[in-house]
Amino acid sequence: MKIYTRTGDKGKTGLIGGRVDKDDVRVEAYGTIDEVNSFVGKAMTELDRERFQDVLADLESIQHELFDCGGDLANVTSHRVYKLKKESIDELEKRIDQFIEEAPDVERFILPGGTSAAATIHIARTVTRRAERLIVKLMKTSDEAPPLVLAYINRLSDYFFALARVINFRLNVKDVEYVRSAKVFRDGKRKDKEY
Repeated sequence: MKIYTRTGDKGKTGLIGGRVDKDDVRVEAYGTIDEVNSFVGKAMTELDRERFQDVLADLESIQHELFDCGGDLANVTSHRVYKLKKESIDELEKRIDQFIEEAPDVERFILPGGTSAAATIHIARTVTRRAERLIVKLMKTSDEAPPLVLAYINRLSDYFFALARVINFRLNVKDVEYVRSAKVFRDGKRKDKEY
């Protein structure tokens, strides 16, 4: 089986229902989601299977949901049926709440790092935020952007923040607080933000 097709050699790529330039914002958006998925896979290799069985199950589901997001963004057919469901967002919110309860309260912003797996999850979080910005940009120029994908990606970055803290906590590694920060969290939640 050959993995190359030569169909993209002139700077175009295929969508579900059309072709666009490879630097189209839609391609940038689902390509960035693919990048997030790769960092999730890397983090999974850095987690102990016994201590993080629940997290690994989450992350495997998230990998499938990220594929759903990419497919939904790539679908420009006239009769679109999207794969991502609201239940995926509900599950992320449930897990965020559980992680916030598990980890110690935090008062200041956290610097990315601690353990290797937590650092990788922080990278996934920041790339997720980039994907979110690209989806917003796409929504400004096209009515062919599924709104559930934006909500899922927004919630996913919050999940990654909470998860990175839990990973460090379970491995007895303290988060590094940004020392120049004012106290911006109360009971582990942002004072100016709701999930």
